[in-house]
Amino acid sequence: MHGSPHLVSDVMTHAVVAIGREALFKDIVEVMEQWKVSAVPVLEGDGRVIGVVSEADLLPKEEFRDTDPDRYTQRRRLSDLAKAGALRADELMSSPAVTVHSDATLAQAARIMAQRRVKRLPVVDGQGVLEGVVSRADLLKVFLRADEELAEEIRRQVVACLFPAPVEPIGVDVRDGVVTLTGRIRDTSLVPVAARLVRSVEGVVDVECHGLLVSDRDLRP
Repeated sequence: MHGSPHLVSDVMTHAVVAIGREALFKDIVEVMEQWKVSAVPVLEGDGRVIGVVSEADLLPKEEFRDTDPDRYTQRRRLSDLAKAGALRADELMSSPAVTVHSDATLAQAARIMAQRRVKRLPVVDGQGVLEGVVSRADLLKVFLRADEELAEEIRRQVVACLFPAPVEPIGVDVRDGVVTLTGRIRDTSLVPVAARLVRSVEGVVDVECHGLLVSDRDLRP
C-alpha cells in the first residue's frame, strides 16, 4: 500500500460470490461453505443488490426444526419463524441490504458495521450495482503497513505542515504502529493537534507526544 488508504475502494475485495433471488436454501449453504463466507449478496437484473443472506438468516431452520414454539415466541420472533420455513433467497434475505459506496472512508464503513452489527458490506455504485465487498478483516489491513512507511507519511503530512520551523528537528519513531514524537517546539498548544493528526493516519495504533517539549527560549521573560 502506498500512502494512506482512506477509502473502501482501497481495501475492498472485487471478486465477490453472489446469488440470485431464486437460489435454493441448500445451494446457498453450499456456496457459503465453498467460498468460506458468512454472507452473500442477492442480486437481480444487471447486478443490483436487493438483499443479503447471512448465516443468521439460515440458522432459524435448524433452531426451529423440531420445536413447536409457544405463542409468546411466535409473536416475538415472527421474522425468524418465517425464515425457518423459507426455501429461497428472496424469502431468507435481509432487505434492503446494508451497503456502502466505494468512496466511503474506512471509518464510515466501520461505523456502519458496528451500528448494524454486520461483518461485511456489499460495495455498490450509485445505482446499487455490486462492485465488491468489504469485511472487517479488510478494514484491518491498514494496520499491516510498515513502521517506516508510517513514519515517512507522518514526517511529510503532519510534521512538515505543523512544525515548519521547529526549534530542533522533530523526531518521529514508530514501533509496531505506535508513534512517538520528540523534540522542542515553540507552542505546546500544538501538541494535541499533532496527536489528532497522527492518529488520523491509517495504520497508526497509538501516539505518544510526551517528548514534545516547549523550547527553553520561550520560557525566558
